[in-house]
Amino acid sequence: MNSELCRFAERRVIVLSAPNGARRSQRDHPALPITANELAENAVALRDAGVSVLHLHVRDDAGKHTLDADKYREALAAIRERVGDSLILQVTTESVGTYEAAEQMAVVRELQPEAVSIALKELCPEPDDEPAFADFCRWMHDAGVWPQFILYSVEDVQRFDAMRARGAFAGDAPFVLFVLGNYASGTAGTVADLDALLEAADTDAHPWAVCCFGPNENAVMRAALDRGGHVRIGFENNVVLADGSPAPDNAALIREFVRATASHARTPASPEEVREAFAGSYSSML
Repeated sequence: MNSELCRFAERRVIVLSAPNGARRSQRDHPALPITANELAENAVALRDAGVSVLHLHVRDDAGKHTLDADKYREALAAIRERVGDSLILQVTTESVGTYEAAEQMAVVRELQPEAVSIALKELCPEPDDEPAFADFCRWMHDAGVWPQFILYSVEDVQRFDAMRARGAFAGDAPFVLFVLGNYASGTAGTVADLDALLEAADTDAHPWAVCCFGPNENAVMRAALDRGGHVRIGFENNVVLADGSPAPDNAALIREFVRATASHARTPASPEEVREAFAGSYSSML
């Protein structure tokens, strides 16, 4: 990893929030944001709680996951109206079993967002897909779109490292998100799961963050804080506080983690600090 990103990670932790996800509804939690206005209201509270990057899912008129560019534009505009540039807005390309890789890449090209999350196994499932994927990564680099690459397993990590060595990701230090647990199966992530992925990964070469499905979210986020990683927290993955009680809203989960940083060497980064730290590879973030 370049020296600037190393110094940044020694002092700062990026707090991302995933307030809704693709699958949960307000039947799961009444404070889960669905509409553009609800997302905008959440964005204000999350920013004030210490979030610098908002991981954004949008829904169609029936409340189902969509990658529709117009729905994204509506939500992005509503959020920007409330928070301006005081949050980095990260759209998702998550398939949810509906979208093909070409469709996922097309919406990024159409939107040209500030940031995007990409599941390696979805956009580049086979070795034959790597040339087109590498072209897409070069386009993002040139367009100033800041990607985060989602990895779910040791196998994903090993493939990512091999592709990184071949220069497939274009940027100097591609940003990774480790996903622990699984919503569909109800499997909760653990600190041991995080350590297994860290043991397989070359985390000295690139920045990383983690999200965790289930009630161990806070414990995993604290472990990431200690291990030099960044964190993604929110109702997409977990709806309870560390003591097992229901979280009243997304911001409560953020505040609980931020309190843990009060006596730590690493404190939450502002959006301006994040943009500056990563601007060497994605200059239009400034």
